[in-house]
Amino acid sequence: MGLMDVLRPAKEVPTTRWSAEDPGTLRPRLKTLIVLIIGLWVFGTGDAILIAAGIGNTPWTVLAEGIAINIDWSVGQATFLVSVLVLLLWIPLREKPGIGTILNAIIIAAAIEFMVPRLPTPETQSLAIAQVLLGVLLIGIGSGIYLTANLGPGPRDGWMTGLQRVSGVPIARVRGAIEGTVLVIGWLILGGTFGIGTIVFAVLIGPVVAVCLNLAGRLGGPGEVHG
Repeated sequence: MGLMDVLRPAKEVPTTRWSAEDPGTLRPRLKTLIVLIIGLWVFGTGDAILIAAGIGNTPWTVLAEGIAINIDWSVGQATFLVSVLVLLLWIPLREKPGIGTILNAIIIAAAIEFMVPRLPTPETQSLAIAQVLLGVLLIGIGSGIYLTANLGPGPRDGWMTGLQRVSGVPIARVRGAIEGTVLVIGWLILGGTFGIGTIVFAVLIGPVVAVCLNLAGRLGGPGEVHG
């Protein structure tokens, strides 16, 4: 297995030995559940690292931080609130959450809540950028892990795919419209942090997630899966 094979982006979420066969199962294997939880915690830690860097958050975290500022909550608490509100938007779309959907809302918010106060604040711009790059990498790794568990999309992804299904608009446009809207609201209206970190995240996150999915597929290998 050469380096180029390792770094080749995946075109879809691979099936691994720990993947659930049925995303809607209420009784996933313990192995699948553990993989999901680890992936979500790593994802949330990456998000927390971006927040602590202080030079720009992911679009959804810009919104959560803006809400937190205005209602005097922590960013972790506001992140959970945003997830709950987005899940309510699933109702008219008739989307059904899975175990992964619920744990996504809880664990990512918990990781942010726990990690942000414990992370350093960079003293220089170069250190802040390095911290952002580390955060993006961890978000990519976390995504590569939890997506392969196949236990249901996160609240935001499920809303996005639901909107695409009912509207017929290409998924890239739906995602761009949603993230652009929450970014504008979070930054210009609510005062969340937008900056170079946000731009770095937007540019790198797609390729990083794709490469991490490829790695997860190679490490997990195709296997017989069960619900």
